[in-house]
Amino acid sequence: MPEPVHSHAFTTAEANQLVPEMEKVMAEVERLRRKLEEVGEQLQILDALWGSKVLEEANPDHAELLQHRSDIDEMTKLIQDLVDNEILARGIRFPVGGLEHGLLDFPTTLDGRWVYLCWMRGEPTVEHWHEIIGGFAGRKPVTDEDSRRMGLEPLDGD
Repeated sequence: MPEPVHSHAFTTAEANQLVPEMEKVMAEVERLRRKLEEVGEQLQILDALWGSKVLEEANPDHAELLQHRSDIDEMTKLIQDLVDNEILARGIRFPVGGLEHGLLDFPTTLDGRWVYLCWMRGEPTVEHWHEIIGGFAGRKPVTDEDSRRMGLEPLDGD
């Protein structure tokens, strides 16, 4: 498996410095996700009540349907903007399930290879790391020795 391409190897200090801001960003993403679920439930109710008849302009709930669709589009765009501008643009990545479980990975190097510092919403600092293919299940505690060696080595091609 080829190594991923990253532009920056975070040190644990750099990752920890971003944790308070990432906590706020992820809280906002979660708030928007909950609101999306609520609006989705409202659409399901309209569908159960009216079926395809809700699409007719004369339907008394048609305007509500349109508003819900507009709200979904707006919230989806807000989430995407947060992810793009506040997370991905900083070189941080979402692992599989990251959005749903509040997980973020900070690319770093350890002993000449790329690994990820792994943070989960609610953790006060970045306390774990995992191999690129290890994922959340392969999380290991960041030791002081690991921390001293992370993010400091240039890799070939860097």
